[in-house]
Amino acid sequence: MRRLILFIFFISISLSRIFAQSNDDCLMCHDDPNFKAKIDGRTVSLHINPKSFTSSVHGSLDCVDCHEDFDADDVPHRKEITKVECGNCHDDVQELYVECLHGKAKAKGDPLAPLCQDCHGKHDILPVKDHLSAVAPMKIPFLCGKCHREGTPVQLQRNIPQDRILENYSESIHGEGLLHKGLVVSATCVSCHSAHRILPHTDTRSTISRQNIAATCAVCHAEIETVHRQIIRGELWEKQAHILPACVDCHQPHEIRRVYYDYGMADKDCLECHDNPNLITSYNDGTSLFVDYEEIKNSRHANIACSQCHSEVNISKHRPCETIETKVDCSTCHAEIGSEYSISMHGSLAAKNDENAPTCKECHGTHGTLGKLNPKSPTFSINIPELCGRCHREGENAAVRYTGTEKDIVNHYTESIHGKGLIKSGLTVTATCTDCHTAHKELPHTNPESSINRNNISSTCGSCHHGIEEQFEKSIHSPLVSDTDKELPVCFDCHSAHEIKRADTEGFKLEIMTQCGRCHEEIAETYFDTYHGKVSQLGYTKTAKCYDCHGAHDILPTINPESRLSRNNVVETCRTCHPSANRQFAGYLTHATHHDPVKYPFLFWAFWGMTGLLLGTFIIAGAHTLLWLPRSLEWRRKLKKMHKERSEPSESNEENKKEE
Repeated sequence: MRRLILFIFFISISLSRIFAQSNDDCLMCHDDPNFKAKIDGRTVSLHINPKSFTSSVHGSLDCVDCHEDFDADDVPHRKEITKVECGNCHDDVQELYVECLHGKAKAKGDPLAPLCQDCHGKHDILPVKDHLSAVAPMKIPFLCGKCHREGTPVQLQRNIPQDRILENYSESIHGEGLLHKGLVVSATCVSCHSAHRILPHTDTRSTISRQNIAATCAVCHAEIETVHRQIIRGELWEKQAHILPACVDCHQPHEIRRVYYDYGMADKDCLECHDNPNLITSYNDGTSLFVDYEEIKNSRHANIACSQCHSEVNISKHRPCETIETKVDCSTCHAEIGSEYSISMHGSLAAKNDENAPTCKECHGTHGTLGKLNPKSPTFSINIPELCGRCHREGENAAVRYTGTEKDIVNHYTESIHGKGLIKSGLTVTATCTDCHTAHKELPHTNPESSINRNNISSTCGSCHHGIEEQFEKSIHSPLVSDTDKELPVCFDCHSAHEIKRADTEGFKLEIMTQCGRCHEEIAETYFDTYHGKVSQLGYTKTAKCYDCHGAHDILPTINPESRLSRNNVVETCRTCHPSANRQFAGYLTHATHHDPVKYPFLFWAFWGMTGLLLGTFIIAGAHTLLWLPRSLEWRRKLKKMHKERSEPSESNEENKKEE
């Protein structure tokens, strides 16, 4: 009996599914684009696009899942149709909606109260992540703006016609990011007010209430507390006694701009005194306190209020600035740069209260700070040598500290290839002091973190000479290739630091052989024994030198197939100077020496054999000369005597003739 009851139950369920009303039954009528009906005196279209419905989030549902109490045989349907209740499925969202402003307006029968379909649509509902969805981030401002734009019935009902919510949002930093740049992660209406639980800001449960607004903003601005601690020196400042500021105190709702908002002291309050050109310090030291406001407005800090830098002002004082005890700390806003400066040589000297230590204002100025791309800025590339030269020129405060051999740095730089390119040719992309030493983290070359340390200089130079850096990293001189305890050469070993010359000048070509010889002493000696070396020593630069054969930055072992001196490439290398060179010509022993009997025995014995022959010849000839010398002297003496004897009789005969 029990089995029979179960069988009948399952059969009834199956038959109910078979004979239940399907979507096709509904679409027999509702698929017609011209299908309309009169509801409450209005002609309403009852057309449903099957394709839009099947593509929606409800595409897998049956019509009767939402439209309940319909009878398939009852056509046309009854006049009193039960409205769809989305909350039957979305009960959690329904609970939020009921207690929000929208839900309460609906409960009061307000005809302007938005319903689910007003925001999400009806039969074509798409997920939020679909850019075609009515509730996609890009469409949210316009969706909410249907009711909350200025002049709409909702706004007029609130009796606040001047509340330009949508217009202000579109001009805000959030609106600019979303509407102008397409940043869908930018905050929209629902990001702050929530999607279904919109409550007034006076409600303590509201996401925009004073006590909750920080948590709401922190959903996106997760590290904002840390940022503000840097801005305000880590102090929790108070607007009123024991009342901490909320986000909206500075960043006005719907009007958030990419600027700081003036708080407490306005610039005009400061300028009541500081706009006077004759204003000087109370110490009578002649220091002017005049501030040119036009200079500020044309500077990088045009949108920064005076009190944001001079943060110790007190508006309760007759002279608000009389409470200022410390100097302006630029690192409160430029925290990262401040950290770099603190560990630099300049920052270390400043920490020791060294009067010669440069501070931010000495390089960037005070109220007229300009960007480094502005030609009038002291930090513009062409002005950098002069700026650094104020201290580092020979005889100035920084130059007298040098203990090394590097002297007259500024003049050497101006005569270098970098300096000439910058100052004489106006090439602003050429290397300046800050490109090599950095702008704010200047460290001595002995410091491992310094940009000019031996281990880092290749990367520093490579920031401009990237192609050469790539070649150098593959060469035998690179620490990535050579695993040795010896000190490998880096850029400044060959090119120097501040006296960098063009590589195609006569002087550089002659000096480079000496540079190579500092490490390769024995090879340099053998080179200078060759024809190439001897001609080079005479100042002739068109003969082959080290880099002509081995390369400059791409030096590789001869066993490397890519080496210029590998078996496959050596003939072409020789042909750069000797066009008719062949394999036999390339077999010339470039560094052969007669001093090495092991490596070059034939040259060694030939040299010493010929040298011995030459010395033997000179020794025999010299001995013969020495042995022959006494006899030669004796013979010379006898010849002289004979000549004298012959001359005496002739003289006597002449005298006899004269007497006669």
